Amino acid sequence: MNDTAITYALYLLIAIPITIWVARTLHRNGRVFLIQSFNGDAEMADSVNHLLVVGFYLVNIGFVTLFLKLDFMVDGVTGIFEALSHKLGIALLVLGAMHFFNLALFSKARKEGVRIKPPQLP
Repeated sequence: MNDTAITYALYLLIAIPITIWVARTLHRNGRVFLIQSFNGDAEMADSVNHLLVVGFYLVNIGFVTLFLKLDFMVDGVTGIFEALSHKLGIALLVLGAMHFFNLALFSKARKEGVRIKPPQLP
Protein backbone atom coordinates (compact mmCIF):
# COMPACT_ATOMS: atom_id res chain seq x y z
CA MET A 1 0.00 0.00 0.00
CA ASN A 2 1.48 3.35 -1.01
CA ASP A 3 1.33 6.61 0.94
CA THR A 4 -1.52 7.99 -1.17
CA ALA A 5 -3.70 4.96 -0.41
CA ILE A 6 -2.83 5.27 3.30
CA THR A 7 -3.88 8.92 3.16
CA TYR A 8 -7.20 7.98 1.53
CA ALA A 9 -7.89 5.34 4.18
CA LEU A 10 -7.00 7.65 7.08
CA TYR A 11 -9.10 10.46 5.59
CA LEU A 12 -12.19 8.25 5.37
CA LEU A 13 -11.56 6.71 8.81
CA ILE A 14 -11.48 10.20 10.34
CA ALA A 15 -13.98 12.19 8.23
CA ILE A 16 -16.90 9.75 8.27
CA PRO A 17 -16.96 9.25 12.09
CA ILE A 18 -16.77 13.03 12.56
CA THR A 19 -19.74 13.40 10.19
CA ILE A 20 -21.68 10.78 12.16
CA TRP A 21 -20.86 12.48 15.47
CA VAL A 22 -22.02 15.90 14.21
CA ALA A 23 -25.24 14.42 12.78
CA ARG A 24 -26.05 12.64 16.05
CA THR A 25 -25.35 15.80 18.03
CA LEU A 26 -27.64 17.83 15.76
CA HIS A 27 -30.34 15.17 15.96
CA ARG A 28 -30.25 14.93 19.74
CA ASN A 29 -30.07 18.66 20.48
CA GLY A 30 -32.26 19.88 17.61
CA ARG A 31 -35.26 17.92 18.85
CA VAL A 32 -36.10 20.51 21.53
CA PHE A 33 -36.21 23.32 18.98
CA LEU A 34 -38.35 21.33 16.58
CA ILE A 35 -40.85 20.30 19.23
CA GLN A 36 -41.30 23.96 20.11
CA SER A 37 -41.56 24.81 16.40
CA PHE A 38 -44.34 22.30 15.93
CA ASN A 39 -46.26 23.54 18.98
CA GLY A 40 -45.45 20.50 21.10
CA ASP A 41 -46.14 17.89 18.41
CA ALA A 42 -43.23 15.57 19.28
CA GLU A 43 -44.13 13.00 16.62
CA MET A 44 -43.94 15.56 13.82
CA ALA A 45 -40.77 17.08 15.26
CA ASP A 46 -39.09 13.67 15.47
CA SER A 47 -40.08 12.89 11.90
CA VAL A 48 -38.68 16.17 10.57
CA ASN A 49 -35.57 15.76 12.72
CA HIS A 50 -34.94 12.32 11.23
CA LEU A 51 -35.38 13.62 7.69
CA LEU A 52 -32.92 16.45 8.40
CA VAL A 53 -30.34 13.95 9.65
CA VAL A 54 -30.74 11.75 6.57
CA GLY A 55 -30.20 14.78 4.34
CA PHE A 56 -27.20 15.83 6.43
CA TYR A 57 -25.64 12.37 6.00
CA LEU A 58 -26.28 12.32 2.27
CA VAL A 59 -24.80 15.75 1.65
CA ASN A 60 -21.79 15.44 3.92
CA ILE A 61 -20.78 11.85 3.24
CA GLY A 62 -21.31 12.57 -0.44
CA PHE A 63 -18.97 15.55 -0.15
CA VAL A 64 -16.36 13.57 1.82
CA THR A 65 -16.29 10.80 -0.79
CA LEU A 66 -16.28 13.16 -3.78
CA PHE A 67 -13.47 15.14 -2.18
CA LEU A 68 -11.35 12.00 -1.67
CA LYS A 69 -9.16 12.24 -4.77
CA LEU A 70 -5.78 13.92 -4.45
CA ASP A 71 -4.23 15.72 -7.41
CA PHE A 72 -0.73 14.68 -6.39
CA MET A 73 1.12 11.64 -5.08
CA VAL A 74 1.75 11.64 -1.35
CA ASP A 75 5.34 10.94 -0.36
CA GLY A 76 6.28 9.99 3.18
CA VAL A 77 4.79 10.62 6.58
CA THR A 78 5.04 14.39 6.21
CA GLY A 79 3.12 14.23 2.96
CA ILE A 80 0.43 12.11 4.60
CA PHE A 81 -0.02 14.67 7.39
CA GLU A 82 -0.07 17.59 4.96
CA ALA A 83 -2.62 15.95 2.69
CA LEU A 84 -4.78 14.88 5.64
CA SER A 85 -4.72 18.33 7.19
CA HIS A 86 -5.82 19.86 3.89
CA LYS A 87 -8.58 17.32 3.25
CA LEU A 88 -9.86 17.19 6.82
CA GLY A 89 -9.68 20.97 7.21
CA ILE A 90 -11.95 21.50 4.22
CA ALA A 91 -14.28 18.66 5.27
CA LEU A 92 -14.55 20.18 8.77
CA LEU A 93 -15.30 23.61 7.32
CA VAL A 94 -18.08 22.09 5.21
CA LEU A 95 -19.43 20.26 8.28
CA GLY A 96 -19.33 23.53 10.21
CA ALA A 97 -21.18 25.32 7.43
CA MET A 98 -23.82 22.58 7.36
CA HIS A 99 -24.10 22.82 11.15
CA PHE A 100 -24.78 26.56 10.99
CA PHE A 101 -27.20 26.00 8.11
CA ASN A 102 -29.12 23.51 10.27
CA LEU A 103 -29.05 25.93 13.20
CA ALA A 104 -30.50 28.62 10.96
CA LEU A 105 -33.24 26.23 9.84
CA PHE A 106 -34.02 25.25 13.44
CA SER A 107 -34.06 28.88 14.51
CA LYS A 108 -36.35 29.91 11.66
CA ALA A 109 -38.67 26.97 12.31
CA ARG A 110 -38.76 27.80 16.01
CA LYS A 111 -39.59 31.45 15.32
CA GLU A 112 -42.32 30.43 12.88
CA GLY A 113 -43.75 28.00 15.42
CA VAL A 114 -43.76 30.61 18.16
CA ARG A 115 -45.27 33.23 15.86
CA ILE A 116 -48.19 31.09 14.73
CA LYS A 117 -48.83 29.58 18.16
CA PRO A 118 -52.43 30.27 19.19
CA PRO A 119 -52.80 32.58 22.20
CA GLN A 120 -53.36 30.92 25.56
CA LEU A 121 -56.60 31.75 27.37
CA PRO A 122 -56.25 32.81 31.00
